[in-house]
Amino acid sequence: MTSLTGDRRTGIARWQSKRLQGATHKVLVYALLVGGSLLFLAPLAWMLSTSFKRLDDVWTLEMQWIPNPIQWQNYPDALETLPFFQYVRNSLFVALVSTFGSAMSAAIVGYGFARFRFPGRDVLFFVLLATMMIPGTVTFIPVYLLFARIGWIQTFLPLLVPAFFGAPFNIFLMRQFMMTVPFELDESARIDGASSLRIFWQILLPQLKPVIATIAIFSFMGAWNDFFGPLLYLKEEQYTLALGLAYYRADQIAGASQGTTNWHYMMAIATLAMIPNILLFFVAQRYFIQGITLTGIKA
Repeated sequence: MTSLTGDRRTGIARWQSKRLQGATHKVLVYALLVGGSLLFLAPLAWMLSTSFKRLDDVWTLEMQWIPNPIQWQNYPDALETLPFFQYVRNSLFVALVSTFGSAMSAAIVGYGFARFRFPGRDVLFFVLLATMMIPGTVTFIPVYLLFARIGWIQTFLPLLVPAFFGAPFNIFLMRQFMMTVPFELDESARIDGASSLRIFWQILLPQLKPVIATIAIFSFMGAWNDFFGPLLYLKEEQYTLALGLAYYRADQIAGASQGTTNWHYMMAIATLAMIPNILLFFVAQRYFIQGITLTGIKA
């Protein structure tokens, strides 16, 4: 009896020890995550704080996270210094069309790689993946010469049309996700007389919401923040927000000799520029996390 009681006490002690270790491990993990999050959010917080400061307070050596006083007028004043809404309209046009083209082209090509068996399929897929190892800077000159030859310079077409021909990484994500969808769905639909196009549109496409959201977020952010592409192909009235902000920053720095660098205005405009990306992520967050979790499970 005494031996059983001792064994029970030993078991309880071991259980309590493991529970304490587990709790300690969780505390350390969460502390590291919170600390890392604060570290990465610090520049964002400083940008937001600077956007509400007076110009004199921007240059003070004292660390002032909460502006005193808060200059709400910085935002309307900043919007008057450049054609902000024109840049936003151009950026939205390029980003939305590119996002739609990227998602649809990746879905169609990924459907072919995931659902059809044809000679050379695996070789073509390998070649597709190999193209991801080619740096984009290597192809800028020949692509620019091609667009110049067909008269697309100073138009939106070089930024829009390539999105409808599929990006290798997006196709890879789509193909891997489709491989997780049971083939029995296709077979049942074919028995009922459905064509391949109908299977894609009515059976598979509703299942692809997570990976489509993932591709949409990546594509939208890439097009919204793209600087080099608009710099090469667009004229002044077509400038996107990223390019317009760069020129605005250059103008501000050029006027620094007269003491007119309005960093508080620049931070206000930069804060407004990041809002669409944040909104898109929160709207599609559930599908995005699901897409990242499921994509790549099945080879």
